[in-house]
Amino acid sequence: MAIHPIDFRYGTPEMRAVWSEENRFRAVVSAEVALAGAEAAHGMIPAEDAAQIADCAKNASLDRAKEIEAEINHDMMAIVKSVAEVCGPSGRWIHYGATSNDILDTATGIQLRETLDLLERKLINLLSVLLQRSAETKTLVCAGRTHGQIGVPTTYGLRFAIWASEVARHIDRLRELRPRVVVGQLTGAVGTQSALGPKAMEIQGTMMELLGLGTVDVSNQLISRDRYAEYIFFLANVATTLDKIGLEIRLMQRSETGELEEAFGEKQVGSSTMPHKRNPIKSEQVCGLARVVRAAVEPALQNNVLWDERDLTNSSCERVIFPEATILLDHIVQVMTGVLEGLRFNHENIRRNLMLLRGVNLAESVMIELTRCGMSRQEAHEHVRVASMQALAEGRDIASVLAENPAVTAFCPADEIARLLDPDAYIGTAVAQVDRVIEKLSPLCR
Repeated sequence: MAIHPIDFRYGTPEMRAVWSEENRFRAVVSAEVALAGAEAAHGMIPAEDAAQIADCAKNASLDRAKEIEAEINHDMMAIVKSVAEVCGPSGRWIHYGATSNDILDTATGIQLRETLDLLERKLINLLSVLLQRSAETKTLVCAGRTHGQIGVPTTYGLRFAIWASEVARHIDRLRELRPRVVVGQLTGAVGTQSALGPKAMEIQGTMMELLGLGTVDVSNQLISRDRYAEYIFFLANVATTLDKIGLEIRLMQRSETGELEEAFGEKQVGSSTMPHKRNPIKSEQVCGLARVVRAAVEPALQNNVLWDERDLTNSSCERVIFPEATILLDHIVQVMTGVLEGLRFNHENIRRNLMLLRGVNLAESVMIELTRCGMSRQEAHEHVRVASMQALAEGRDIASVLAENPAVTAFCPADEIARLLDPDAYIGTAVAQVDRVIEKLSPLCR
């Protein structure tokens, strides 16, 4: 019976597979096989036994491991016994010289490698969509807003470019953290490798080479959890960017704003009681699940604070936060990519909102021009501020109010004021910035 929404509502099949119980079992078995292979390579166990283990371990069964665990109440030892059973006499060497977390943490390294490979591809796809949207809308002028109030114009292309730059930095972060988190260890009960003999460090290196993992320089019984905390924080950081995008879409889809709209299916239902509703439910889902991903940061940090060479408080916590945070982040990356691909623009409302304040939101451009023509910046600011307040109070165009002020028209005639209040002429370098971002980041998508 499914309990967690990951089981039936959220998550992609490919990321669920990475963190499935079956894949976890296979990763653990792979670590045991690599351990035997490394020990054989350095003369610690017979080569023929390592070959037998490699050949037979694939027949080990998760179900059988669970049967054994029910008897002995130790999950790692249950896997060891289940693998040993299918390896015949060679099974005597399974887990030789290792402690549980040598295998379990190394298996986590395998899962993290698979995870980061998947996430990198999906973030690159998200970046591609953002760059495409940025190119399509680089000249689509809209009202900029600060503090929720309409300000000087911007373009939708610039907004998409900002988000694209953020996603590109996440791709950089992913690549930078990969060598720190895709690692394994073979250091024994308290980190001294005492059970492995004088070639322990070489055996550890060979084991990780066989698995395609990095090797810790030093550890106690556990790989230090600062590595995993960095990984979880990366997930939270990406989730926050998606939350940021989703929030902007939701704000722009408000009825009174109406500039953007999520794609809405022909038979889609928006409300069980209000038939007219077209709600931004995908963006809301992204924003909601981002909160759950971010909630994993605190326990991930606490998992690095353990007694002496280790205790077990991290274990139960990680069984929850690793799959949950990872699967949900992967899910909302995919959801937001789809939202952006299907996003609709209401050009009429975009223009309406841009012109809503009848030029007041372009007061800055008049102030800048007055200063350029010789008025002090502070005096120009005050003249334009007073005119703005009057225009708002009287429901007038600011151009007509400014034209009545001889102190203003002495520096800037009425026809010039009208030109300065053209929003399409006051977007600065927005288009050039978008072009620069597209040129810089497009190679990441190839």
